[in-house]
Amino acid sequence: MLIQLCSADGVTGFEGHAAQKAAELLAPYCDRVEFDACGSVLGWKSCGKPNAKTVLLDAHLDQIGFMVTDVLEGGFLRFTQVGGIDPRMLLGAEVTILTETPRYGVISCTPPHLLAAGEQNKAVPMHEMLIDTGLLDAKSVIPIGTPIVFAQPPYELTDGQITGKCLDDRAGFVSIVQAMKQLQNVDLHVDVVVCGSVHEETDSLGALAASFRVAPDYGIAVDVSHAKTPDSGSDDAFAFGGGVLVGMGPNLHRGLTNRMIKTARAEEIPYQIEVMEGNTGTNAWDMQVVRSGIAMGLLSIPLKYMHTPIETIKLCDVQAVSDLMAAFLKEFDGEVTRV
Repeated sequence: MLIQLCSADGVTGFEGHAAQKAAELLAPYCDRVEFDACGSVLGWKSCGKPNAKTVLLDAHLDQIGFMVTDVLEGGFLRFTQVGGIDPRMLLGAEVTILTETPRYGVISCTPPHLLAAGEQNKAVPMHEMLIDTGLLDAKSVIPIGTPIVFAQPPYELTDGQITGKCLDDRAGFVSIVQAMKQLQNVDLHVDVVVCGSVHEETDSLGALAASFRVAPDYGIAVDVSHAKTPDSGSDDAFAFGGGVLVGMGPNLHRGLTNRMIKTARAEEIPYQIEVMEGNTGTNAWDMQVVRSGIAMGLLSIPLKYMHTPIETIKLCDVQAVSDLMAAFLKEFDGEVTRV
């Protein structure tokens, strides 16, 4: 499921292919699935009980990428970023240019033999980089404004790991689909709406619009957070393979958070606490202030190498997120206290 979804391109603002695939994966587990005006996927599952509360589950479908800003002679393109991208990793990267018939290119780089003294340790600004398409007629086939993505496909590593270009946050959406699968024949006490949202990498437009439309009583955003590597700070990263990350902070509903932790303990689901002192950097931050406010929780998947073409996750962590959501919703009656 992850490989299917991560193989569908969906730069922020151009999520159509990814949203269509997400809808196909979600449809078997919902009463109905539709697209809203912003392009987000919405799946509805009613419990059939009068006056039932509503829980909105959100994970974003968009991915970081680029857009063409100019087409030069010789098949070279100038480009800008869409979403947060570190220019230090771009030189030599393979990309796919999402014209009607996708075309391929490489971000060109000067060979080390031709660099002037002192240039070897300097980062090249993105506005000075070029994509080499090899097309002599590039101006006639690649319009300015065309989106671009990293070309690397997702693939499996050893020990239940997957690497790819957009596991942030396709892995989160897959965890929600897996939770909905577990709830397929369960007598729920709340209505559940799933949102595969667009535009998270720039302005959270999809989650904001969906939250306003659905007006849920509770929301759980699912995203990714940093997994530990040898060069990561110990306070800002979490155990890879250590289970679901449960966000805890002043803007997240303490009662909802505590109920999910209690569920994780009761079901022996591996979890870690992610302390957040303010803005979570996820859709949870924006969703909580829609209309008269939404009680929000946040679950995350440990991920290595965020915002690169080699993002890496462990399937057991995705499963832990899925298991916690499903176990929580099976028992949730729609009532929690603030603390």
